[in-house]
Amino acid sequence: MSGSVKSNENASTAEHKKPPEASPESGLLGRIINQIGGVFSVAILASAGILFLEVLLRYVFNSPTSWAHETVVFLNACAFIFGGLYVAAHNKHIRVVLLYGMIPEGPRRYLDAAISFVCMISTGFFAWASWSSVQRAIWTPQGEFHLETSGSAWNPPFPGALKVFLFLIMIALTVQFLIIAIKFARKAGAK
Repeated sequence: MSGSVKSNENASTAEHKKPPEASPESGLLGRIINQIGGVFSVAILASAGILFLEVLLRYVFNSPTSWAHETVVFLNACAFIFGGLYVAAHNKHIRVVLLYGMIPEGPRRYLDAAISFVCMISTGFFAWASWSSVQRAIWTPQGEFHLETSGSAWNPPFPGALKVFLFLIMIALTVQFLIIAIKFARKAGAK
């Protein structure tokens, strides 16, 4: 009996080591998003390393950097923005679970499709609205390409790059919610 308990514990441990997978409803795009998610995990770790380096340089060697804080903010902002897309691919976005759990499974399938469709419309509007911000962030008033910079002593193009990244993520999020809505609608119609 202890042998079977031990093998179940090993199987349980192996399951916990597997990285999370995107929900089946998110399709191929969800699987791609899931794979890219590791890059943003590394960005968060890199930002922690940069902050550690900055503290060391500033307080031990009295030689602070001019780039650490802006880089950390940029890396974490990118990870935060991508996080919304990642959560949608895993179908783990915010729900009022108390109400959602009270709905029987049959009607819940239709509700899942409706929620995904509403999310698609709202993210589509956000993508459309962010375009004007992107235009100002990537072109000068004379029409020349130039990414908006931070205006600091280091002056990286992080603000412009972040606005472009947000725009692209909102487009991907709109497409992801469309895929999820279609898959949930097919499931609801099939049952």
